[in-house]
Amino acid sequence: MSWLPVALLAVPLIGALLLLVAPTVVRPWLRVYGLVVSGVALVLAVVMVATFDYGQAARPQFAVDREWIPGLGLHFHLAVDGISLPLIALTALLTFLCFVYLSWGDARGPGQLLRPRAGGARPRALVFTLLVLEVGMVGTFLALDLLLFFVFFEIVLIPMYFLIAIWGGKGRRGASIKFILYTLLGSVVMLLGLLLVWARTGTLDIVALGQAHGAGMPRAVQILAFVAIGVGLAVKTPMWPLHTWLPDAHTEAPTVGSVLLAGVLLKMGTYGFARIAIPVLPEGAAAVAPWLGAFAVVGIVYGALACLAQRDLKRMIAYSSVGHMGFVLLGFATLTTVGINGALFANVAHGLITGLLFFLAGAIKERYGTADMRALGGGMLATLPHLGSVLTFAAIASLGVPGLAGFWGEMLSLFGAFQPAAGLPRGLFLTFMVIGGLGAVLTAAYFLVMLSRVTHGRPERARAVPAIAGSGASGVGDWPPGGSALPGSEWSGWAGESPDIEQAGWADEPPDSEGAAGAADPTAGKGEGGAGGRVLRDIQGYEFAAWVPLIVLILLFGLWPKLLLSLTTPAVQTLLGALS
Repeated sequence: MSWLPVALLAVPLIGALLLLVAPTVVRPWLRVYGLVVSGVALVLAVVMVATFDYGQAARPQFAVDREWIPGLGLHFHLAVDGISLPLIALTALLTFLCFVYLSWGDARGPGQLLRPRAGGARPRALVFTLLVLEVGMVGTFLALDLLLFFVFFEIVLIPMYFLIAIWGGKGRRGASIKFILYTLLGSVVMLLGLLLVWARTGTLDIVALGQAHGAGMPRAVQILAFVAIGVGLAVKTPMWPLHTWLPDAHTEAPTVGSVLLAGVLLKMGTYGFARIAIPVLPEGAAAVAPWLGAFAVVGIVYGALACLAQRDLKRMIAYSSVGHMGFVLLGFATLTTVGINGALFANVAHGLITGLLFFLAGAIKERYGTADMRALGGGMLATLPHLGSVLTFAAIASLGVPGLAGFWGEMLSLFGAFQPAAGLPRGLFLTFMVIGGLGAVLTAAYFLVMLSRVTHGRPERARAVPAIAGSGASGVGDWPPGGSALPGSEWSGWAGESPDIEQAGWADEPPDSEGAAGAADPTAGKGEGGAGGRVLRDIQGYEFAAWVPLIVLILLFGLWPKLLLSLTTPAVQTLLGALS
């Protein structure tokens, strides 16, 4: 079964290349093309999950190891273990659900954005971008060579940059440039750390380096390498104070961009700590762990306080990621089996819950024309009961209620801080635990405030807010929901605006035959009058199909955490071999 990792990379890569070399062949099937390609990748991921030897979860499986650049000793080395398997499955699932969200449903309804429209939706470019993004994300979790890991780690930056810059909101240019500058700078620092490890050990094989547990590297070198690699990973995570690119990127990204950014790209940073930084540089990890824990708990509290100050729903969810990833970093900082298990569990839980939250934020923005919580008018449980109920469920899951997936990762991370690894200052980590617990309380506070503003209360007529309506929360770009500009807003002034990015090669798709006239029937669907007096639709079929798998998994992992913990525990015990 060693062909599985290669197939997982080859399917989306070949799918993307076909869009370049045979556009006329693919064009008639474009609406379902990405759905089919990502569906095949998801099937391969399911096969990998089904055939994985869970009794040997700490051992790399489905291994492929071929010489890549013999002169430098570089290998094309791919494999899967108990740490990477859940993230590979999560990546394949979220990518597929993004295509479900884009491809299915009534072409006149909100969220149906793959069909070409006047003004240039560039659907072929969108499918190409998402498939290349999937190659980079899956490859990062499969790679077991340091340089190969770095290559895949960097591949994702370019498609995500274009995803924000082309299909994002009104401030997409600034957000995309900020994203690429921050992440590239962090990657340069990380590359220096990886090269230092290579220079001192003579190998880039992650398995061999992990088994050596830092042999051949003095403590000072390990600390320097850990800091360099850790900075690069912390930017992607993101860790406070290196997080400032994230709110803008999430706010301006299209819905599918936000889902993949929060659900997968942030996990690439935390995965690097588990795969490289801690097992390869154990003495460096032990020396830096108190600092990592301190930055983590500051991020937890800062993220929660920032959320309390937000008016925009997408921006609030973005800041919540800073806090949630703080719990992940705190778990890693404990250097214990319990803490790192909690971090890995929180990784997956955050991907599911926050992915669902960004899907919901996009759906709300498409219906109301704004994500401003005050302008939404409240009472969503009365006007859109199904959408309001799912939003309530996702918020409760994110704040860490027992029985849902969000609880276990945070609880285990805090419990790990109660009894950190030998050699770490227990009093300091007890302080971290208390501060993290305060952050959990503040997390509940900002989600309850959000629900009180959006879902509860007596419904009022939603107010169009021009300054907010330009933030890209829709599926791809911002085009007027219902096909008409909202009264008093700036939709009509920029919705069809072409970004200052070369469109050659992607502008050949014919405009939608229905054009702007293919708008939603203002009298169709359920719900009360929204912005501009339009009748709002409750959850549509394609949204239901995209969200239900996430809801089911949030419940499943919340009620049966052993599913994940039994998979990660053997791998974590091996990872911590040099520290135990």
